Formats: sequence, C-alpha cells, structure tokens
Amino acid sequence: MATLISVEPSGEHWSVTWDGVANAMLFKSGARAERAARSLGERLAAAGQAAEVCIRARDGAVVGRFVCARTPTAPQPGRRE
Repeated sequence: MATLISVEPSGEHWSVTWDGVANAMLFKSGARAERAARSLGERLAAAGQAAEVCIRARDGAVVGRFVCARTPTAPQPGRRE
C-alpha cells in the first residue's frame, strides 16, 4: 500500500501531512509545500515504500496527483550481495 502525502491549505499557510505522522510540515507557499511533498515521496520510493502525493487548492479541489513508485534498493558500495 502506498503512503498518502497530502498538500492542502492551512489558514495562511500550506501543510504537508502523510500517513502515520501526527505533525504536519507548514510552508508559506503552495509551491514550496508541493516541492517538499514530492521530495518526500521520492525519498520514500527510493527506500522501497511507494507513495502518492495529492495536492488540493484553496477551494478543496484536487489539482494534482503524483505517484512515486517503489524502486528496487540499489546495492551499497563495498557490500557483497
């Protein structure tokens, strides 16, 4: 199951929340929040956990949805498989 990462307005700011984490990250702009959410999704995917980023506008409409597919873990340098 993919981890859901949400970007949505929160008062004057924008919040990034995701499954299993109680505290949201807050940003002054939606663009910064989106970049942080996509980066988080990419890092989760690289670690072997699929993620889905859902972005909502101030009116609540979904304006973007990105899937970060799980990627195979690359071998560690100097480590024998």
